[in-house]
Amino acid sequence: MEKPEKIVIATNNEHKINEFKAAFEKIGIKVISQSEIVDNFSVDETGSSFEENAKLKAQGLANLTKLPTIADDSGLVVPSLNGEPGIYSARYAGDHDDEANNQKLLRNLQTKSDRSAYFETALVLIVPNEQSIIAKGRVNGKILKSQRGDNGFGYDPLFYIPEFEKTMAEMTTNEKNQISHRGRAIENLMEKIANWR
Repeated sequence: MEKPEKIVIATNNEHKINEFKAAFEKIGIKVISQSEIVDNFSVDETGSSFEENAKLKAQGLANLTKLPTIADDSGLVVPSLNGEPGIYSARYAGDHDDEANNQKLLRNLQTKSDRSAYFETALVLIVPNEQSIIAKGRVNGKILKSQRGDNGFGYDPLFYIPEFEKTMAEMTTNEKNQISHRGRAIENLMEKIANWR
């Protein structure tokens, strides 16, 4: 597959955009955010998995721009809760209400002995008239009984990573970037497109 000059990222999240820019600029591909070429793009995330939702976003934006497009979807998976909150991570108890989401998670885990959990990211790259490329990343941990740390958002204060002996919210941004599920998914994607000329 021929290397494109630029790739559109289906997000307006500055942190995500910078992460993708850092990765793709190393191989000479310019990254642009969706807001630079379309106004108010959004799709209904009706998929039943992170991968399906990422694909819906990437395909929707690629159809509009006719450019190679990447979208991601990610969340927290707790096996003892049958995979909850999963694709509903951001709106588990209220739309992007971190505190309500964390409290619901703690309530639902009260009677569970298995508190293992993982964050997962699915990335989908759609190149018009070519096949789509799927990459994934995961970080394993467990859910604590109370929140610790304030350098994070979402479920970070409850998500404990044993090898660091810290929650994600207790880590520096640099530490988080080294082990983050999105970082690992981007690495996986870069391996898959290493043969681009």
